[in-house]
Amino acid sequence: MKIKNICCIGAGYVGGPTMAIIALKCPDIKVTVVDLDKDKIDAWNGELDKLPVFEPGLKEVVEKVRNKNLFFSTEIDQSIDESEMIFMAVNTPTKTEGEGAGMAADLKYFIASAKQIAKASNSNKIVVEKSTLPVRTAEKIKEILEKEGKNAVKFEILSNPEFLAEGTAIQDLFKSDRVLVGGDKTNSGKIAVQSLVDVYANWIPRNKILTTNVWTSELAKLASNAMLAQRISSINSLSALSDKTGADIDELSRAIGMDSRIGEKFLKVSVGFGGSCFKKDILNLVYLCRYYNLDIVADFWESVVKINDFQKNRFSEKVLIKSNKIDEQHITILGWAFKKNTNDSRESASIDIAFNLLLQNKKLFIFDPMIKKERVIKDLNERFNIEKSKEFNELLKNVFVNDTIEEALEKSRIACVLTEWDEFTKYNWKNFLDDDNFIFDGRNILNMDSPNYFKL
Repeated sequence: MKIKNICCIGAGYVGGPTMAIIALKCPDIKVTVVDLDKDKIDAWNGELDKLPVFEPGLKEVVEKVRNKNLFFSTEIDQSIDESEMIFMAVNTPTKTEGEGAGMAADLKYFIASAKQIAKASNSNKIVVEKSTLPVRTAEKIKEILEKEGKNAVKFEILSNPEFLAEGTAIQDLFKSDRVLVGGDKTNSGKIAVQSLVDVYANWIPRNKILTTNVWTSELAKLASNAMLAQRISSINSLSALSDKTGADIDELSRAIGMDSRIGEKFLKVSVGFGGSCFKKDILNLVYLCRYYNLDIVADFWESVVKINDFQKNRFSEKVLIKSNKIDEQHITILGWAFKKNTNDSRESASIDIAFNLLLQNKKLFIFDPMIKKERVIKDLNERFNIEKSKEFNELLKNVFVNDTIEEALEKSRIACVLTEWDEFTKYNWKNFLDDDNFIFDGRNILNMDSPNYFKL
């Protein structure tokens, strides 16, 4: 099937950048990104420096194709009906209630989108799962489409998980390690798979496009993120041991990474992994393992999350011990995004560190070059709601979000570096670090020779 029109439901971190690259590389295809959030769509149609997603290189791509063959709209039904291929890139958060609460993926937005696709479609459609989903979700989606859709309309379901790293998403989309397309082995399923392969083949070499069955494709995303997070938790667990024995964790990481069987990637010690996927996907994997009575396997993967929590709590405890020893109630947090080169703070280690410090009545001075006060307050509000704390409004008075590094450091004797932004490494720390001030480096990026500088 020749694809002339693509609709993507979801204008977030996956849908926006992915569709921008497809539009750039496939000028003969009209690509429309739709979302219920009018403010988000308005932002995509607005100033290039204020796009809702910050990714290096993204605004340049959007500038080339927006309103040519890339469009952003709230007219969801119309776009669905006009398209031969529909990507589903909606949010799939972890369930907060009911069976699987705290671990299983919440598919309410995905199910709502499937029902809308079914009702708005007047011709055959290829529906592509782009969101991270539990294994065998395609089965459920197909049931919904067939039940809710018109009798004459046929649907083919494909799984096409994203493997983007925020901060390098555009580069990842241009030169993907692999593109995975999962579909049914029926004749119609093979035609649908080939249609999506043909789209990606406009810029991705064919030998990097892997076709599988749907279930393998769905599990591959969870498994890949779990493996990457496991490496981070492994090196972070060794940082605790290094701290006790006098070993240098950075030297240890280099020594391990030089083993060709292991490699150096994802062995950089940190205060903990964050982002929208790692924790959510691991817990989803844990839930699936327990569902199939694989409790030992589930325990193994759950330990990856526990080590991540341990690392954040260990860092918080170090800061608190020092602050109490020198009777310092003011603490600076540098970095709120979960990693550099993104404006995404979901599951950022900074949120839990700030939460731990606020509970001990510390005053926090926060600076991040891409995260504004509204987002910081929203993140903390969600964190306190999880704990069902009634202290939030009072403790919130101790949170100050600053516009510059200098402002954030002005009233504190303790600075915590929690995101590896380049400007933190370029800052002249001699202006801050002296006999009375202290730096806790949650990313080991400053490499200072001072008794008042603490690495992980």
